[in-house]
Amino acid sequence: MSRSKQNSLTHIDADNRPRMVDVGAKAVTARSATAQAIVRFPIVVARALRDGGMRAKKGPVIDTAIIAGTLAAKRTHELIPFCHPLAIERCDIAAGFVTDTDLEIRCTVAISHKTGVEMEALTGAGIAALTVYDMCKALSHEIVVADLRLVEKSGGKRDVRGGKLKSVAKDHPASASRTTRKVPK
Repeated sequence: MSRSKQNSLTHIDADNRPRMVDVGAKAVTARSATAQAIVRFPIVVARALRDGGMRAKKGPVIDTAIIAGTLAAKRTHELIPFCHPLAIERCDIAAGFVTDTDLEIRCTVAISHKTGVEMEALTGAGIAALTVYDMCKALSHEIVVADLRLVEKSGGKRDVRGGKLKSVAKDHPASASRTTRKVPK
């Protein structure tokens, strides 16, 4: 069964074998991506963390998560087989409570390169969230890491805002049939 170019997976060759995408002919552009994850605490744990200045027995929760997430974003290519090794130029991780129990972690990664950094942003947010879990698991094993998702990306063929595709480059095959589509959460 043949796949149309428009609906093909970029990491599968014509023989259905896995491959790394060839970015050699792509133009270098400024690219950025933001991902988020939610860490949901039982209310008693959230209160204890706030009252304790976001410190746990293992140390400062947010600072440790920022370091771990940044390290993970820089090493994404070692974790995900077909990610290109990138010398990222910026990695910002922020964390804050958005409800009484939900801690939102956002990771923004930027680079001037031929390939995007959404996997680096997702990896940074995900590992930062897992680090928060690790730092706090002595308080409860009912902590939930949830909703890891791409929030925004720009600089490549497609721009994403609010988790939805916003534009497709005119030379991209998807632009022949539509200019926007919903990106699954």
